[in-house]
Amino acid sequence: MTRSALSRSLLAAARNDLGAPILVLLVLGMLVLPLPPIALDVLFTFNISLSIIVLLVVVYTLRPLNFSSFPTVLLIATMLRLALNVASTRVMLAEGHRDTDAAGKVIEAFGAFVVGGNYAVGLVVFAILVIINFVVVTKGAGRVSEVSARFTLDSMPGKQMAIDADLNAGMLTQDEARVRREEVVQEADFYGSMDGASKFVRGDAIAGILILFVNVLGGLAVGVGQHGMAFGDALHNYALLTVGDGLVAQIPSLVLSVATAIIVTRVSAAADIGDQLAGQLFGDPRALYLAAAVVAVMGLIPGMPNLAFLLVSGACAGAGWLSVRRRRAAQRAPDQEAAVPAAHGEQDLSWEDVRPVDAIGLEIGYRLIPLVDGKRDGALMGRIKGVRRKLSQDLGFLVPSVHIRDNLELPQGGYRILLLGVSEAEAEIHPERELAINPGAASADLQGIAARDPAFGMDAVWITPAQRDHAQSLGYTVVDPATVLATHLSKVLSDNAAELLGYEETQKLLDRLGASAPKLVEDLTGGALSLGAVCKVLQNLLRERVPVRDIRSIAETLSARARDSQEIDALTAQVRVTLRKTIVQEVFGSAAELQVITLDPKLEQLLLQSLSDNGNDGFAMEPGLAQRMHASLARIAARQQCEGQPSVLLTAPSLRHWLARLFATSIEQLHVLAYNEIPDNRQVRVAGSVGADSSTEAVAHAA
Repeated sequence: MTRSALSRSLLAAARNDLGAPILVLLVLGMLVLPLPPIALDVLFTFNISLSIIVLLVVVYTLRPLNFSSFPTVLLIATMLRLALNVASTRVMLAEGHRDTDAAGKVIEAFGAFVVGGNYAVGLVVFAILVIINFVVVTKGAGRVSEVSARFTLDSMPGKQMAIDADLNAGMLTQDEARVRREEVVQEADFYGSMDGASKFVRGDAIAGILILFVNVLGGLAVGVGQHGMAFGDALHNYALLTVGDGLVAQIPSLVLSVATAIIVTRVSAAADIGDQLAGQLFGDPRALYLAAAVVAVMGLIPGMPNLAFLLVSGACAGAGWLSVRRRRAAQRAPDQEAAVPAAHGEQDLSWEDVRPVDAIGLEIGYRLIPLVDGKRDGALMGRIKGVRRKLSQDLGFLVPSVHIRDNLELPQGGYRILLLGVSEAEAEIHPERELAINPGAASADLQGIAARDPAFGMDAVWITPAQRDHAQSLGYTVVDPATVLATHLSKVLSDNAAELLGYEETQKLLDRLGASAPKLVEDLTGGALSLGAVCKVLQNLLRERVPVRDIRSIAETLSARARDSQEIDALTAQVRVTLRKTIVQEVFGSAAELQVITLDPKLEQLLLQSLSDNGNDGFAMEPGLAQRMHASLARIAARQQCEGQPSVLLTAPSLRHWLARLFATSIEQLHVLAYNEIPDNRQVRVAGSVGADSSTEAVAHAA
């Protein structure tokens, strides 16, 4: 086979993903096949270059997971180095009696030039390198790898819960959540692999010490016993060869150990280590100025190297001055962008000066401004966009934009959510911390600022970012401040969806429906119902947490029933029957058996009689009876929720509307359904009955 044909074969093998297996086989072959000195020179040079490349890749990697193949690379590099030790030992023992270049020029250079041809100095240098590698770097990296692997595995459930919370809040799409889950699994696999890979480095350092003694003793035995060399000459030749071989292997080993330590001690942030050091180590001018002053004082002491100390002091002071300038420039930039030139002369007022009320408003305190500043990597804008997307998909109409403005009257970390200009919710967060929420199964308490989750009122603690992994390992769900605010906003908007849908949104829904069903929209709005009536029906549905995604079915029902009645509540009831599958799906999911709460037959009959006597204008109950019904219903609903079941009151169709107005707003998460709103393919099981154990005789007949 010609040389060109061989090259083409090797390239084809590389293209067919055979490069890695061939490399591993070559490394294994080096353990048994003799290599000429020139091959050892090339391979030792390649080994040094490989270790330097790996170190630089680690330094410039933004996140540890971006170099997920590092454990495998570490194993292959370790095997290559040990194979080279075996190959060089074979050559040294066979040819070392001739000269110190018997094992190649690289080993001779390290033995003669690096340590000056003095094997005693070489042994001391080698011992120091081994101590640094084995005792300091390798031992520390191994311990960090072990702890990181344990905490990463312990924190997996908490991270998965945080991803699910973001997905449910609309801050993540299904694809983004899947990618995040894969990253969590990859992170656990990576640190688990690094825990094992650190043992390769530790074993390599121990092997280097043993190989040194074996080579020296074996060389003396071969040189004196087989080749008749004088003891001094044999010690000189074989000691220099052994020291050169040890150094040429130990230096790449130390480089890879440092790379291992760097990658396992890094915080998973999207920045290379140079940016992190520049921003964190040299970012505070106070530390630089103080260091400059201390070094300058030391430089003025008589007998000290004054020039060196004063030069370093000047460099520290200059770095502090540059840091101050960068900070001032960063503070001036937002003010210059926000500055608006004042108008010349006083102008008369116009309608343009009357600011319309925003459908959704968010006012934030001064310390929360970086959360919405895109130039400072503010994450809140993306979270809010995700909330609007999720709610728009769930509710069935486009949620209006959120108008954000700062408010100096709020606490520095406070915010206020407004709907149609009215404050709906206020809370305070800590932008430099993260919120650890206790879902009820946390195994221990955390040090931090005690608080409650603003959205759902769960017990929580504001912790430092360094406590995140520990909190997740204890069972807490840890979220950043932007996620806390966005989740609260999602809860408020979901609870007040009816206020977000007005005439304009209703017209947009009908316009979109008209593109596919023009005749239906024409019949509906051409005289059957007004736009305002359609809007009120949709608002009634949203008020009881029924989405309006199926606008076609809603429009068909309204068009068919509008001739019989124009009463909004009656039309809403008809639409609910049409949407019964959607309603039950939203409440119960895909459960085949529906656990519901019912009214005692005697109580239900009395309420129906009262409603009939009042001409369907409602009924009035004695306060004592209403209180007993409320207490009984709340108790059964709480029991249902503790068992993981939705709390649903099932009643007669004519009572559903009035009971929903009476109890659904005062009992959290209570749904009131009518008998005719249960699909035929679902089975119903009564989980409790209201009024079965209480008196029901006091029903007032006239309101």
